[in-house]
Amino acid sequence: MVRCEIRVIYGDTDQMGVVYYANYLRWFEAGRNEFLRAKGLSYSDFEAREKLILPVAEAGVSYLQPARYDDRVEIETRLASTRRASARFEYAVRRGPDLLATGFTVHACVDATGRIRRLPGDFLARMKSGEGIA
Repeated sequence: MVRCEIRVIYGDTDQMGVVYYANYLRWFEAGRNEFLRAKGLSYSDFEAREKLILPVAEAGVSYLQPARYDDRVEIETRLASTRRASARFEYAVRRGPDLLATGFTVHACVDATGRIRRLPGDFLARMKSGEGIA
């Protein structure tokens, strides 16, 4: 698991000072990018070298408690599973000891034409390093 911290900005909230629900998906993306960096990977390098992209094919969020303006939240990201041409990441958003939300994203591996492609073996190995994933 990899952690990253974000401070909630005013623009991420609604009129009540509560984080707008879709911003959690942006935080998941930030967590996923930090996960890849922690594994010595760069998504932009992956796209350029492999000529592949990893679009979100499915996403889900369970909202447990609201985050508010100026909160410091921590996004925990882990690679939950991989398949031949997809990867599933899971997330937990916390404010101190309080669990605010959990969620997941599933990413397909596709080429520039949108055709499904196998995840490159070296990329998979680096993502799985230090993880208990089969």
